[in-house]
Amino acid sequence: MTTTDTLSRLRAALTMPGDGSSDFDLNPQYAPPPGRVLRPASVLVGVTTYHDRPRVLLTKRSSRLKHHPGQIAFPGGKQDDIDAGPVEAALREAREEVGLPSENVTILGTLPSHETVTSFTVTPVFGLIHQEFRPIPEAGEVDEVFTVPLAHVIDPAQFVVQSRMWLGQRRYYYTVPFGPYYIWGATARILRGLAARMAD
Repeated sequence: MTTTDTLSRLRAALTMPGDGSSDFDLNPQYAPPPGRVLRPASVLVGVTTYHDRPRVLLTKRSSRLKHHPGQIAFPGGKQDDIDAGPVEAALREAREEVGLPSENVTILGTLPSHETVTSFTVTPVFGLIHQEFRPIPEAGEVDEVFTVPLAHVIDPAQFVVQSRMWLGQRRYYYTVPFGPYYIWGATARILRGLAARMAD
């Protein structure tokens, strides 16, 4: 399949109707705390167009962080008051976390939001990165910036459901490992949702 075909499928997948996802999808026994307030956040799912085949931009969070240390994640974070919406927040976070110039990104669209166990409602914002850039990891936040093949993370066969104990209960989650990178949690769940749409 050519790059043009893959990107056409990606664009079509983003227009498909469907519900959002959550960290509770594989854990129906877990009841979110009543009265919780969901905070808006967004991530940039950046797809490169300058490699031989499209690749997805990811980060490895700093091992010194209090929340999700060392995890693989998209550039992103909570929406600030200065942000006009999820797209602007995702682009701002990508500038801050990895040094990606906003003018180097063409927004394709979004997927329905993903709710996390940490009470965020995360909007995945998809964009094409047209020109190669020199990543500048944000000190204290990001240990590494890297890419993985888009073809790998849109293949449902690459995903595995694993589990671990969390708050005294067994929690199940998607993983989509690639080389030395263990991609799991919300990042893998968002990618699994995209893979399902592109497989239809």
